[in-house]
Amino acid sequence: MVLTKSELISSLQNEVRILLHLATKIDRAKLDYRPTAKQRSTLELMQYLSMMGPALVQVALAGAFDPAAWTVVENAAKARDLDQTMAAIAEHADAYARLLADVSDADLRAEIAELGYRVTLERMPEIRALCEHRA
Repeated sequence: MVLTKSELISSLQNEVRILLHLATKIDRAKLDYRPTAKQRSTLELMQYLSMMGPALVQVALAGAFDPAAWTVVENAAKARDLDQTMAAIAEHADAYARLLADVSDADLRAEIAELGYRVTLERMPEIRALCEHRA
């Protein structure tokens, strides 16, 4: 699938809209719920989702994974309560537009080989969905 920059940004922003809508269905009394002992709790999953989208775009733009930078963002996410997490997710819509502002359509088609995938930046919505599914 070939996306233009505006289509990519729109797609990512739509993912934010969907995530925020689904998050309204969370029972706050069950934030500690874990499907199994080794899986993230509801709150931990939301905290992860509050950082991974823009962080993955930054990895793709840099062309390399920076574990130290990821850890800083991840630790900040882990410190948030649910309301702060929801606010951080809401900021993603503007973050995607800002992060991708200087990316050309040609840049979107450049292959990236990070995190075990050989993809193009235009496929970030698919990569994000894959990462969310694994979360």
